[in-house]
Amino acid sequence: MKSILRFIRSVFIIGILAGMLMINLSVSPAQAVIRHLEEESEQTVYQSEIYKSRQLLQDQQGGSWQAIAFERILPDHQNSIYLRLVAFPGTANIDHSKPLIITNRMSKTLTAVDVSQDMFMDDTEMAPDSGEYDLQPILMQLESAIPLQLILSTLDQQEIVLNVSPVVVEEWRSLIVQK
Repeated sequence: MKSILRFIRSVFIIGILAGMLMINLSVSPAQAVIRHLEEESEQTVYQSEIYKSRQLLQDQQGGSWQAIAFERILPDHQNSIYLRLVAFPGTANIDHSKPLIITNRMSKTLTAVDVSQDMFMDDTEMAPDSGEYDLQPILMQLESAIPLQLILSTLDQQEIVLNVSPVVVEEWRSLIVQK
């Protein structure tokens, strides 16, 4: 009797494991999604979502930064692609008077204008560990097959370097084509 119960239990466990394996194999890989938000009346933001819409980048000190690329459409129907970079509070003091410098391994250098003053629609004070940059003029010049480095200037004269994978660059570029 015990051997029959063991056999039934073994078959049951194998069946459960096989079912879980089949479910895992049928799940498709993550796909980019564009989320539509309305910030204020007649002001719209399209935010790219892949892997929960936010990329986690690390700086040269091992600190974590959240990178969010999104499209903002203003009431006058102008639109632009922005990149918001946010560090753990108290870890950075970004110099907002300087642009974001973007380089690749092929020695190509581009700059993105700091538009951090537009980050908040009300009079909320800008956080020193957050910055927002206009990617629109340079986005299609970023090659999606080559890793990038984002270089942020700080008020204490140190630069913060963030490494960006080609997958992330491709997602940012997808904002222009997916409307």
